[in-house]
Amino acid sequence: MLTGKCFCGHVRYEVADEFAYAANCHCSNCRRTTGSAFKPFAGIERDKFRLIAGDDKLLIYGDIGGHDAHCGYCGSLLYSLVREGAYVHVALGTLMDDPSIRPSAHIFVGSKAKWFTITDDLPQYREHVTG
Repeated sequence: MLTGKCFCGHVRYEVADEFAYAANCHCSNCRRTTGSAFKPFAGIERDKFRLIAGDDKLLIYGDIGGHDAHCGYCGSLLYSLVREGAYVHVALGTLMDDPSIRPSAHIFVGSKAKWFTITDDLPQYREHVTG
């Protein structure tokens, strides 16, 4: 199991090191919610992710089928609930442990920040991964 937490430590979680995929998302929503050029995330089935502290401190933006979960104190984006609530996209920067997966692509580069240049050799997709 891997552990993660928000900046202030009020919210903590555990997640199995069994991620199905990982990517760097450049969509405008991920940029705004992280305040960065992109959001590195890893996707996993919802039942392999568990809050261990601070679930009452979460600030949820969205609904039960899909939302972003932030710490209500420090504002850190911890995870996003996606795919009709079936998967969690863990914000990789909140992990305290090193996951075995690494991002394998850049997604939504069609809306990436014009001031940011991608300098690695990962595949780039205008929207979601295709093929």
